[in-house]
Amino acid sequence: MTANSRCSVAEPPGLETQRREIECLLQESELQAGDSWYVVDRRWFEQWKEFVESGDQNSSSFPGQIDNTELFEDLDSYHLKERLVENEDFVLVPSEAWHKLLRWYGTVDGQPALERKVVDLPSTLKVEVYPVEIFLCLHSNMESVVSARFSRTDSIYAVQAAACQAFSVPPGSECRLWMKSSDSSCERLRNVHVSVLDACLNSGMTVIMETRNADGTWPSSRPQIMRNSAEEPDSYRGQPGICGLTNLGNTCFMNSALQCLSNTPPLTEYFLQSSYLDELNFTNPLGMKGEIAEAYADVIKQMWSGRHYSVVPRVFKTKVGHFASQFLGYQQHDSQELLSFLLDGLHEDLNRVKNKEYIELRDADGRPDREVAEEAWRNHRRRNDSVIVDTFHGLFKSTLVCPECYKVSVTFDPFCYLSVPLPVSKERVMEVFFVSLDPHAKPQQHRVVVPKAGRVSDLCAALSDMTAVPPTQMVVADVFNHRFYKIYNPEESLSCILDRDDIFVYELSEQDEDSVLLALYLRERSHYRDYGSSSNSYGTTLFGHPLLLNVPRSSCSQEALYSVFLQRLARYVRPPDPTEELEEEEEEEDEEEELYKTQTNGISDDEQDASETAGSAGPEPSCSNTSPNGPSDGAAAATVPGPPPAPPEEVNHAATSLDQGDSEVGNGPLSPTEADGLSAGGDLGAEAEAEGSSAPPVEGSSAPPVEGSSAPPRCDTTEEDNEEDKQEEARSPSPPANECPAKRRACRKRRRSLFTIQAVNSNGTTERGTGEGGSAVSFSSQPYVAIDWDPDMKKRFYNENEAERYVKHSSMEVPQQQTTVQLQQCIELFTTVETLEEENPWYCPVCKKHQLATKKLDLWSLPEVLIIHLKRFSYTKFTREKLDTIVDFPLRDLDFSGFLLRKDVSTEEPPSRYDLIAVSNHYGGLRDGHYTSYAQNKDSGQWYYFDDSKVTYASEDQIVTNAAYVLFYHRQDKIRKPSLPTSSSAPASQSANDITETGAAPCSGSMETD
Repeated sequence: MTANSRCSVAEPPGLETQRREIECLLQESELQAGDSWYVVDRRWFEQWKEFVESGDQNSSSFPGQIDNTELFEDLDSYHLKERLVENEDFVLVPSEAWHKLLRWYGTVDGQPALERKVVDLPSTLKVEVYPVEIFLCLHSNMESVVSARFSRTDSIYAVQAAACQAFSVPPGSECRLWMKSSDSSCERLRNVHVSVLDACLNSGMTVIMETRNADGTWPSSRPQIMRNSAEEPDSYRGQPGICGLTNLGNTCFMNSALQCLSNTPPLTEYFLQSSYLDELNFTNPLGMKGEIAEAYADVIKQMWSGRHYSVVPRVFKTKVGHFASQFLGYQQHDSQELLSFLLDGLHEDLNRVKNKEYIELRDADGRPDREVAEEAWRNHRRRNDSVIVDTFHGLFKSTLVCPECYKVSVTFDPFCYLSVPLPVSKERVMEVFFVSLDPHAKPQQHRVVVPKAGRVSDLCAALSDMTAVPPTQMVVADVFNHRFYKIYNPEESLSCILDRDDIFVYELSEQDEDSVLLALYLRERSHYRDYGSSSNSYGTTLFGHPLLLNVPRSSCSQEALYSVFLQRLARYVRPPDPTEELEEEEEEEDEEEELYKTQTNGISDDEQDASETAGSAGPEPSCSNTSPNGPSDGAAAATVPGPPPAPPEEVNHAATSLDQGDSEVGNGPLSPTEADGLSAGGDLGAEAEAEGSSAPPVEGSSAPPVEGSSAPPRCDTTEEDNEEDKQEEARSPSPPANECPAKRRACRKRRRSLFTIQAVNSNGTTERGTGEGGSAVSFSSQPYVAIDWDPDMKKRFYNENEAERYVKHSSMEVPQQQTTVQLQQCIELFTTVETLEEENPWYCPVCKKHQLATKKLDLWSLPEVLIIHLKRFSYTKFTREKLDTIVDFPLRDLDFSGFLLRKDVSTEEPPSRYDLIAVSNHYGGLRDGHYTSYAQNKDSGQWYYFDDSKVTYASEDQIVTNAAYVLFYHRQDKIRKPSLPTSSSAPASQSANDITETGAAPCSGSMETD
């Protein structure tokens, strides 16, 4: 041993001391996860053992410096050789033994110490001789790859730090890693706090690192979620936060909630500063593995990058649907329900409490409120600690009183938002059209006040007070597209009638057992035959307003109904003058006659002769003196002339032939069987409801124009029926007076009626096979009938303008006051005493049973950002409605000091004054609607109106509307002054940052249903 070889090491102790110390360390040291052990060449170690056992300091077996040369593949990289075997190629010594040997003998120059960690593998502890070798590359340049070695106990964050150092990524850049599991797939390494072993990273795998773009997107997701349109220029620069959200299909509810949260300063700054990265909770069983928080952060960073007109939140929508199945698909939902889920999901994903302890809640038991409240808040924070709790959570006091034993239970519960009720009126204003029995009276529009939980009979009673018509002589119907969508039973609830429905109330003549309630439709035949149909039919189009009228069963023949209908339509149907030409040529060929037979539902000329003879109002010899015309709804008006009058004896003969009846023609009075099929009253309403309920609600209005105005455009619905081309020119039921029926064919001229009568279904469609005994008309199967007009006849005798006119009752002149309530009234309702519902009883610990206790909520402490949900959607056992009440809420200085139960507020407590920062709006009703939002930009203080991808400037006087649904208030002591000048001079119609074309200021009238 020379001096030079030992100049860098300390003087070693005696050989026996060396041997004893090292052997003791080798025997006593146990493997513990995370400890360091060192790899030493076995031949050097064996020579050292021989040296110390010899006891001779000058022995030739002196090992010299620690030399691991034989373990390396080469001396440039100092990589260990593959497949080295412990105790054959190397030995492992604990850290303390290594450092002793290093002090005594030193190492060969340049050789690194081969430190290895003890890793806790499943069911065993082991020294990790071979670390995991991973290839690192950037997403932007995957060709440039560097290798690095990591222990299986190293965290993914260490891998990320090594990648940042290797590729000189600027400090503070937001990065994320992807593990390339195959040539075509990558898996996101979300949790940077897990170990390499737990992340399943193995040697030879590639880890790709990407950094967030300046516009808030990630390179890997840029094609999917970045752009709203391909034309969006990369050079676009706008104000951060003034960014729309594309509607993916009925996702306006989501866009509205996101815009409100985006303009909540403390939450948005938390995400923009990437503070969430250190608080992502990947192990919370109640959370979403951090995925909701990351998806929300991506949307916020894109919206606040100032580089987008509009962002497409498709990835966020997919994540929400994945974790909350109710939001799957593209159905319309509630923005408040989405907001509730999102705040809860963000809280659990960002909960700083990794392991929630079990805490047994205690009742107040007479303790002071402050003590119980502080205990409840401490317990809440022991299990829930996140930015959501810091920003949105408050505390209210819940007091329950048992109605039997008067046990008082007091608890303090946290809340994330306040759902406050709106004062609900017990009455409802309805607008209806009243159709008088007088055929010359125009329909009259009335505005009536009825009980909200009332029945159709209540509507009739209210209308009776205005019209002096008994309620028993009224029938209420919903008219839609010129037909009865539904005929209501008097006992039906008014809740099934919507405000947008066109409701007509018809006055009827007094009903008796001999009367039949008929629904009358008006149809116009087309000029051309429908050759696409399987039969030689003509198309028909419903027009005008349908009617309901009572008809005696004895007057249900063609001729009698013709007269009744003509009288009922007297106001707008002009009777033909006797001098007017209403005749037409008869067919001349037998084949034409056969065609006529084919096109009149199988009625031959012989049958038609009998039908026309039976229904004749013209001259006819040998008649009796009885008349078939009983009292009808048309009797209230002056008699309207029909076809040319005939001598009494001839009319009587026609009546006699009708009374005798003809089973083949079927135009006589209804048989008992037929009469049963035409029951009036409730049976009709039930049948109409059954048939009408199948018709889907379609937009349209059946309201007639007001007196003095022209008729509005109508949406006519064309139906294919079985009216034939000869029926289009059907003759009047009577031949000339000087002819006998047997010689009817010899006549060359026949008189035409204004219209023909056809039995139809509730939709106004003619159905084949409805006749009995060969008749084209039968009333045994349905109480609906249509009168079909030839276009020429309609043009000559039907006054369309007059038919559409109506007058307004004085009740319509009274201005309808829009109900307005103060937000403070809603908060007072929230804190009033209520009795629990039967579906939600409280278990009394004293009575040992469930009780319908009284409950009272009081506000104890309020959060930094207060969310107030206005409960506009009202659901009870009897009604379902949306309340369009205007809630007058302040934009500034909302003072809650009067609502806080804790009156002894110290100077250390935060103030209770709030300013408005955002509003989620809902336009529409229960079945459909559209969501938008108003929000104040945190940087400029300017208000904006967000309507999906469109963003426009808004003024403060636009914000308070009856569409306001969810309000966001920020506590004044936390509000910071805007950093940018407010663009207060910008007109409301001007687009923000040219996001949308210049248009009118937003209002409810311009909203469209999704």
